[in-house]
Amino acid sequence: MGAVAIVDLAAGPEFGYLPLLALGPAFAALHYGARRIVLIGLIAFVLCIVLAAYDNVLGHRQDNLTLASIIGVTSASALAGARRQQRERELATVRTVAEVAQRVLPRPVPRSAGPLLIAVNYTSAAAEARIGGDLYEVVITPFGVRILIGDVQGKGLGAVETAAGVLGAFREAAYDEADLPGVVNRLEKSLSRTLSGEKFVTAALAQFGDDHVTLVDCGHPPPLILGRDGDLRLVEPEEPSPPLGMTDLADAPPRPYQVPFSPGDQMLFYTDGVIEARDDAGTFYPLLDRAGVLRSSEAEQALRDLEADLVRHTGGPIADDAAMLLVRRR
Repeated sequence: MGAVAIVDLAAGPEFGYLPLLALGPAFAALHYGARRIVLIGLIAFVLCIVLAAYDNVLGHRQDNLTLASIIGVTSASALAGARRQQRERELATVRTVAEVAQRVLPRPVPRSAGPLLIAVNYTSAAAEARIGGDLYEVVITPFGVRILIGDVQGKGLGAVETAAGVLGAFREAAYDEADLPGVVNRLEKSLSRTLSGEKFVTAALAQFGDDHVTLVDCGHPPPLILGRDGDLRLVEPEEPSPPLGMTDLADAPPRPYQVPFSPGDQMLFYTDGVIEARDDAGTFYPLLDRAGVLRSSEAEQALRDLEADLVRHTGGPIADDAAMLLVRRR
């Protein structure tokens, strides 16, 4: 509006820039509430009267139409601004409820289990629908500590419902089945009754022994081992397996594999929201190069440091949910 006033004063009355003053309240509707829009409209109205008097067109038919236009645009913009703010408040409430549901769905994991120290970090996405299907669980069973981390394909309430079903089936099977393939089989049977179409769930299961860990990977990103001696490596299976919900398509069921896990070692489980986070140039987050931030003496602080480093890489909120679970052997 200031620019319009300056141009009008410089150009003179014959060019008729006064109708452009209505752009003020129109653009204000994009950012402000009804009160501020009305205030901006009032400023535009007064400014139009002052400029019309300066141009000697005050009271003319064209000037009256300009004033009427400013009143009409201000009224419509105030109504639009009020409705936009109401929708923003509703969306904020939905986001909060969705994020709480996402965090409450997995139960709090034990911070320690025998010689193991356990920490979890969950980072919500910046998308409009923050609720997703990332899941994790830690269960202390007669067979040892068993861990599940997974990611349901898709977003929304359907993904959360599937995640809840996977967690419920795992909590039962982890106590009943003597080995991880039996747990995977129970999960597959449970999903066969609920999944439809080409839906699937990537998952990694682990069972910790005295000096080793047994893993089963069902299409999930491989866990990362940080050795006490500084060695960093991804623990990938020799034969990749399809995700849960699609294991029937494979020639053989997922096979477990073992890796050493000695005192002082730590293992990081994560979802694809971590390794698929991109910076402005489109570069994926280099987890292996940044894993050194996990050297903090406290497991929870180590995951907070990794989360902060992940956010620095993306330059802002991440585009997908990211769950991280860190296990340390004392």
